[in-house]
Parts: sequence; structure tokens; C-alpha cells
Amino acid sequence: MNRRDTLKALGLTAIGTTALLKSCTTDDNTKTAKGEVEAVPGREKFETEHINELNEGKFFGEHEMATITVLVDIIIPKDEVSGSATDAGVPDFIEFIVKDMPQHQLPMRGGLKWLDMQCFTRFDSVFIECNNEQQIELIDEIAYPDKAAPEMQQGVAFFSRLRQLTASGFYTTKIGIEDIGYKGNVPNKWEGVPQDEIIKYNL
Repeated sequence: MNRRDTLKALGLTAIGTTALLKSCTTDDNTKTAKGEVEAVPGREKFETEHINELNEGKFFGEHEMATITVLVDIIIPKDEVSGSATDAGVPDFIEFIVKDMPQHQLPMRGGLKWLDMQCFTRFDSVFIECNNEQQIELIDEIAYPDKAAPEMQQGVAFFSRLRQLTASGFYTTKIGIEDIGYKGNVPNKWEGVPQDEIIKYNL
């Protein structure tokens, strides 16, 4: 499947929520030496304090983050157009979002555990220790909800959530916006008052 083309449709929706998600992201130019986010124009003090409070803690463990890193790059791999989801910082985005929106925590942690158990049963290894062919074999069984077997529905729900978070994270970054060719407001070239208007008003 062409994962990037599929996700571009999701990305267009994500672009519309850029203003909402912007408060959930950080910029290197607004961080202090301690890694805290400083107040910037347009960001309220309580928003800055909330972001710094969330950044102080960790939800996912090292193994979980390593698994997420592999998964998001399967969803949006690096290609000739742009970098991968990891290049865009999507794993850190997901870490932040699950702390900011706790309703994601149980489904995400449970889904990662489900993935490891499936791989251990099939391949005698956890997901990140499987080879790429084995990883894709399992992902292909949960990536298409309409084709998935009933016993794979927990994996389908997890992967659908992860895919949406990945698309939101990727397509609200500079890399993602450039990937879909979004230009934003582009200034016009001013060539003066049209000649017919000059004649009309005897100017």
C-alpha cells in the first residue's frame, strides 16, 4: 500500500487543527538551557507552565518508545520527498499527547503490549526484535479494518489510533507541511494600478 498517499488525506485534516495542536508542540528556539519552554507571543503563561509540567514527566518506557519509533516510521517512512515520522519528531509528539490527553494512555500501552504478545507467540520475539518482514506481516493484518479478522480487532483499534496520532504529529510539522505542498498565504506581486483604471479616473 502507498502509506504516504493514504496519510496525506489525514494530513489535510491535521493541517486544519494546527492552531489547536500548536500549543502541544515545542520549538527549539523557545527552550531554556534546562530544556524548559519560555513564554512566547501568543502563548499564555498558564500554557507555558502546563507544557513544562508535562515535559518534566515520562509516560512511556524505553522499550515502548523504541517500539513507537519503529511503528511510526512504518506508517510514514522516509522517501525521496521528505523525512520519516521520526525525522519529524513524531515519537516525542505522541509521548507529549498521551500525557496531555490521558484517554490515550491505556489504549496505547495496552496496544503496545498486545503487539509484543502477538509477535512473541508467532516469532518468539517482541516486535522490535523481529525482522522487517515479520513486523510488516503483523501490521498488514491490523492496518486494514475492513479486512481484519475478528480476533485482531484489539490490534486494529490500537493501530488506527496510532496512525491518527502519527498523521497529526507529522503533518503539523515543517517537514509534514512541506510534504503535502502546503504553501499558506503567499504574497502577490504588486505591479501597480492597472492602466485601464488610470485612464478611467484620469490619473
